[in-house]
Amino acid sequence: MAALRILHLPKWYPHRYDDQDGDFVARHLAAIAAQPGLASAVVFATVAAGPLRRVVEQETDLSGPVPTWRYYYRARLTGLGPLDRLLKLLLWLGCVLHGLRAVRRHWQGQLPSLVHVHVLLRTGLLAWALRGLRGLPYVVTEHWTIYLPERRALLPGWRRWLTGVVVRRAAALHTVSRALAEALGGLGARAPRTAVIANVVDVELFSPGPAAEVRPTTLLHVSAFHDGVKNLSGVLRVVAGLRPAWPGLRLRVAGYGPDEAHLHRYAAELGLLADGTVVFLGKLPHPAVAAEMRQATALVSFSRAETFGCVLLEARASGRPVVATRVGGVPELFEPAGAFGQLVAPDDEAALAAALAQVLAEAGQCAPTRLHADAAARCGAAAVGAAFGQLYRQAAPAAG
Repeated sequence: MAALRILHLPKWYPHRYDDQDGDFVARHLAAIAAQPGLASAVVFATVAAGPLRRVVEQETDLSGPVPTWRYYYRARLTGLGPLDRLLKLLLWLGCVLHGLRAVRRHWQGQLPSLVHVHVLLRTGLLAWALRGLRGLPYVVTEHWTIYLPERRALLPGWRRWLTGVVVRRAAALHTVSRALAEALGGLGARAPRTAVIANVVDVELFSPGPAAEVRPTTLLHVSAFHDGVKNLSGVLRVVAGLRPAWPGLRLRVAGYGPDEAHLHRYAAELGLLADGTVVFLGKLPHPAVAAEMRQATALVSFSRAETFGCVLLEARASGRPVVATRVGGVPELFEPAGAFGQLVAPDDEAALAAALAQVLAEAGQCAPTRLHADAAARCGAAAVGAAFGQLYRQAAPAAG
C-alpha cells in the first residue's frame, strides 16, 4: 500500500520568534511521522514579531522527518488598521499557497492524500476550499479553550457558524478531550467521525527521579501567563495564605506571557518575593521543566479553562501528584477520581488551599512508578501516532 501523504496546516507551530508556540502540535506531528506508511509535510505562516528585510520571508527545513515550510510576513504594512488586517489575511493565504506548491514539488508532483488542519478557522476554510477544488479530504484538530462553555461567550456568532460549517464538511474531527468534542458538538460542529486522541508526553524525558531529589514543601506551576485563563494570581493568594501553617513553603513558577510583569508585581505586593517564597523561573526548555517536576512536591494548576493540560500529564509522568481544577477535559485525565491528585472547582481558593495542604501532608505517599505508567499508556508517542494513522485511513480510504 502506498504511503498516505498528509499535508499539515497548523495555526500554532514553533517558529523563529517562539520555539514553544504550538509545541503540542509539533509533538503530534513527530508522533505521526514515526508511523510507517505516513508521509507528512508542514506549511505554516504567521505575522513576524520582529523586523523583516522584505514583506515576506521564508524558511525551509528538509532536514527532519517532517519537511517544513515557514513563512513570516510584516505586522504593519500601511498603518491603517482595517486595511492591514485584510492585507495580512491575503499575505497569509499567498504564503500558504506558495508552500502548497513547494510541498507538491517535494512530493514529485503528487497531491496530498489528506489535509490535516490544526486549530481553526482560516486553516479550515482553506482546507474546505481545497476539498471543493481538488477533492482532498481533510481532518480538523482543535485545541482552543475558546470553544469550551467557560469561554464560549467570547466567540462571535459568525465564527460559531463558520466553525460548524467547516467541521461538518471535514472527513473527521479530532480533539484532545471528550469535553472539547462535546463543546464543539453543542455549536453544531460535528463531523462524520470524531476521534479523541491525547496530546503527546515525552515519557522518557518526563520520568521519576530519586526520592531524595524531591524538595520538601515545594510547589511547581507551569503555564503561559494569561492570567484571565490560568489564574496564577489566585495561586499566589493561596500560597500567601498557606505560609503561616507551612513554614518553608515554596512556589516555583515556570512560564512566560503577556501578564508576566503584572504577576511579578502582584507577587511582590503579597510579600512573596522578598523571602523567596515565590521564584519566577522564566521560560524554560523542556529538560529544565522535567528537572523541576522531578524535584517538586506537587504541581499546581488553577486554570479556568483547559482542553487537555499537557503539564498535568508531564507531572504524572514525572511521578508527581497534581492539584488542578475541574474544568474542560481535565477530569478525564483524573479517572479514577482521587488516584492522581486532587481536583477543585475553578476560583475556589479555599478548596485549593485545602487540597494543597492535603497533598503536602501526604507527599511521601504517592507511587511514582504507577503515575508514570499511567501517563505512558495515555500519552506515549507510539500510541498517539498509531491512533492518528488509523484515523487517516478511515478519513481517506480511497487514497489508502
